[in-house]
Parts: sequence; C-alpha cells; structure tokens
Amino acid sequence: METNEVICVETSGPVRVKFRIMVTTDLHVSLWNYDYYADEETLQYGLAQTASLIQTARSEVPNHLLLDNGDVIQGNPMGDYAVQRLQQDPSAVHPAYKAMNLLGYEAGNIGNHEFNYGLEYLQTCLQGAQFPYINANIYVAGENEQNYFTPYLLLDKTVEDEAGGKHLLKVGVIGFVPPQIMQWDKAWLEGKIIVKDVLETARRFIPKMRAEGADLIIAMPHAGFEDIPETPYMENTVLPLSRVEGIDAILFGHAHKVFPGPSFVGKTGVDTERGTIHEIPAVEPGFWGDHLGIIDLDLFLMDGKWEVAASSAEVRPVYDPVRQEALVQPDAEIQLSVAEEHAGTLEYIRAPVGRITVAVNSFFAQVMDDASVQLVNDAQIWYVKQQMQGSEYEDLPVLSAAAPFKTGGRYGPSYYTDIPAGMLAIKHIADLYNFPNTLHVVRLTGAEIREWLEWSAGQFRQIDPLTEHEQELIDSDFPSFNFDIIDGIRYQIDVTQPARYDIVGKLKVPDAHRILHMSYEGEPMDMQRSYLVVTNNYRAFTSTLVNPGGERIVLAAPDENRHVLTEYVRHMKTLAPKADDHWSLVPWEGRPHVTFLSSPQAIKAAQAYPELLYEGLTIEGYAKFAIDFGRL
Repeated sequence: METNEVICVETSGPVRVKFRIMVTTDLHVSLWNYDYYADEETLQYGLAQTASLIQTARSEVPNHLLLDNGDVIQGNPMGDYAVQRLQQDPSAVHPAYKAMNLLGYEAGNIGNHEFNYGLEYLQTCLQGAQFPYINANIYVAGENEQNYFTPYLLLDKTVEDEAGGKHLLKVGVIGFVPPQIMQWDKAWLEGKIIVKDVLETARRFIPKMRAEGADLIIAMPHAGFEDIPETPYMENTVLPLSRVEGIDAILFGHAHKVFPGPSFVGKTGVDTERGTIHEIPAVEPGFWGDHLGIIDLDLFLMDGKWEVAASSAEVRPVYDPVRQEALVQPDAEIQLSVAEEHAGTLEYIRAPVGRITVAVNSFFAQVMDDASVQLVNDAQIWYVKQQMQGSEYEDLPVLSAAAPFKTGGRYGPSYYTDIPAGMLAIKHIADLYNFPNTLHVVRLTGAEIREWLEWSAGQFRQIDPLTEHEQELIDSDFPSFNFDIIDGIRYQIDVTQPARYDIVGKLKVPDAHRILHMSYEGEPMDMQRSYLVVTNNYRAFTSTLVNPGGERIVLAAPDENRHVLTEYVRHMKTLAPKADDHWSLVPWEGRPHVTFLSSPQAIKAAQAYPELLYEGLTIEGYAKFAIDFGRL
C-alpha cells in the first residue's frame, strides 16, 4: 500500500487516469517453472514465468495494482515439502510468500485449498506474507457477526494523470470463498468457522465500502463462472455477482479457466471481445501461473468523483501451445528466492519407496479400467482390511473407490500420469494421488453403491449409436476426480442411456440406468447387503450419494490416501500393476464416430488396443482417438 500524502491538483476540466489491475490465481505452489511429477523443467507455467509478464506489464503504465486470488499454499510436492518445513520451524516463510513478497503483491484473497492443511497451518503461512489478506464471508463459529479475516481493504493509491498530476485513488478490494469449504475440509473447520452466502455478503459489504470512501471496488471471488440461475450458497458465483450494484471489476478463479476466452462465447451476459460480464470488466487468468490477468480502466475525476469511462481485459500467457514455445523466460530473482525449497523438494520427490516392473499411465483411464487407478484401489483395500481386523465390521466385504486425477482436461495435454517401469519414488506417489485427502470408509448397501456409480457415470455424454456425426464421449465439465471407479466388484456402463444424475449429484432422469451387470465374487450383487467402501474425506463429506444422511462413515483415518499408497508400495517392494478389467463400457451397436482426447504420449500406447484409433492432434495439442468396438 502506498502511503505518500498526495494533494489533488485543481483542474478546470476532468482528470483522466489510466489504471491497471494485475492478478494471478490458483498458483498452487507452482513457483519454480518445474514439473515435479515428471521431474523436469517446464516453460508452460510457474510464477517465475509469470513474474516476467508482471514486470513487463508494470513498465507499460505508471498506475498499477498487483493482487492474487487464492489457492497458493497447496497443490504440488513443493507444497507438501513446505508443510514439513513449517511444522519443524513455524517462523519460516512459506516459499510462495518469499516469491510473492519479492514481486510486491498488495493484497491477496483466501482460496478454498488454503484450508487443506487446517486453520493453524494457514495462519502460520499467512504470517510470512508481507501484504494483507481478505475474506468477507468466513465468520468465527459462535460469533455470527465476527469476520474471521479482514473482510475488505481500502487501499490508498497515488495515481498519475496524463498531465503528470498526482491524485489519491481509494481502491476497495473484497474477497470471497465458496461456502462448500465446510464440506470439503469439514474435519479441519467444523466448530471453528462458518461460511455465509457469497452474494448475500457482497450485497451487505459493498455499499459499506462505498460509504467509507471507496472510489473503485474490485471483487475477488475465488469462484468460477457458471451459466446457471442464482441459488443460495452456490459455489460458482461470478455471473450473479456481476449484477451486484457497485462493483467496478471482477477478478475470479477456482475453475482454472481463462477469461476472456473462446470457451465463454455465448454465455449469459458475456462479451468476450471487451472482456466484460454484464458490462463489468472481468478476468480469470488460468492456473499455476500460466497466465497473468490484466484489466485496464480509464478513470475520469470530475467534481471530486471518480468514474470508469472505459475498460479492457486480457490474459497474457507464458507459453504458446500451438508453436510449443515459451513467450517469456523465467525471472532469475524469483527462482533464487525459492532455490532452497526447490532443491529440498527435488530431494524429497526422488526418495525411492519401491519398484514397478511395468509402466503405468492414465492415458485411457476415463474410457477403460486402468492400472494407475487399480494401484490406488489395491492399496486402499490392503490398508482397510488391516484396520478392520477385530472390529465389528471385519466380516463385511471391502470395496474401494478411486478416481483418475490426471486426465488432461482444464490442465492441458501434458497433465497425465506417465510413470516408467523401474524405481517408484515419492514423486510418482504424488503423481498417482495428488491431493492431501485423508482415507475414510463408508458403509453402504449394494443399491446405494449403484447410485454412487450412476452419478460417477455422468462423466460420459450420451451416445447415439445411429448418429453418423462425431460425438465426444467425455463431458469436459465433469471433473475426472469425480469419476469414481469402485473396485472389488464388476460392472458395465451403458453410455447410450442418459445420465441418471447431473454433475452435482442431483437426480435428473429417474428412469435412467447406466450401471449394468453388477456382481461380487462372481454372483449378482446383493442390493440389500452391506459393504465397506474406501474413499476419502472429500467424497465422504461432500456427496449425499456417498454418505446418505451424513452418518455412514465407519472409519475416519488420520492417514492421507497417498501415505497409504506409499506404505503399500513399501510393503510390497516390487509390483506389476495391471488393470483387472472389473469395469468396462457396454459396446454400442453400429459404428458411430465416438471420440475422446488424451496425451500425445498416448499414441504409442494405443497400439495395444485395437478398438482405439488415433485421429490426429487438436489445436490445443491433445491427441484425438476414436473408439470403434467393431474392431474387437
């Protein structure tokens, strides 16, 4: 925050000031330009890359503000390494804040992943930030009107007009987080905080900010854009937030998308050419520092009041995926600031835990049973069978649910698990399971497990076997981490049927059933029998299909799922992971043109599957494949 005392120069006409807002979001500890899963340098993302964009953007205008919109301290192995460091020395500065302090951030918003390691750890991290943090919709539990964080800031900015005159601009910045953190991180947060509705909170505080003298109000929801009606406590609030009176700019994130961009064309209220949502300039700069978001405002001061006369919004990338070349070089000063943590992370991820005799990848994990998911499920079943010995549940069958986390999607064509045969290290464990979830077990009937799988099968679009035009199999709006594969039983998925549930698990087509031929140990599955299903805290606390009534958890383990995987590999020493084909797609009639996207590295691997036909690379760099069951 600038503190110079400024006296506004008297003028006979309006004063014009160009003001630039810069923002990053969803950095997820991507500081050094390094892929810790592949254990190699990358020029496609990283704050060291973004820093070069920031320096250039600053040099172009005299008046600017740099902000961050959350999800900073969790997301890759450096984040896990930092947890160990800060637990040993709470006075240490988190590597993210070493870099961000150097860049001169002026404010930050709290993201949902800030809570993954608990409130105490979050506060330890924030002590190292040399800039203030905000959040308006989190409150102290039991104190209904006491904000847990500072709800908003009024930043006094000295700005220079076109004639060189200096003026005071009071910039209001307010932040929000999805209320769903109370489900996602319930174990850490319950009884400590409550989270209120984002839109209700915005309508309360924004007039207050104006009354306190804010000339300009920037809203930073750590939330995405969904073209859906407003509902109480909704997660992705950007569209209705753009209708809240008094907001001058919106900086959003959470969904890891790029706005303005082609994926938003035709959405309600959106002008992708101008970068506005209901006439409000807005920007969402991707993730991992792969873009810098910029909003430029033309401000006019007339009779003591500032007005936004014009605006433009853009996202500047660090990498061109078409030409496959970096657009900027890493900032050496940023790299130096986190060099010690980078070296420590490399040592951490390279620690061996066992061996695999075959390569493991997630190239086709969304369309067929897959060894990368099988390995996680095997580990989870191994762990829970030990835990249940001598308990009242030891005679119940143990099943396991896991999802393919790395399947491209919004993260790009390089975001796939691809582990060669040989030594299995910590980096590979993190590659297989890259979230800090803890292991949970729920008790369900066969009928309830079927409903869970019906929701999971919503990943697939409905295929019409009689249609000749190309049909995409995977719904890109359905996150692959929600595509749970339940092992220990056998079943098939009929994608020619409509999805029974929508993306959030709401019953959509009551008569639809995609899950067929369920069996357990060679016999039709008993729909009334009870089973134990291993999952994680995220799923157990967020889905009423996984935990009907909220009372089905029979084990809430202190161990992370990836710790369980690590211990399983150490126990087994050498493994030959292989999918057991316990689930599959029901082959459709005819030979419709059904396609899906995968990594370019999948082209060679696809040769082992006669039903997969490679069709070329997309403009984004994905390999496109067709599925033709007629070739089997």
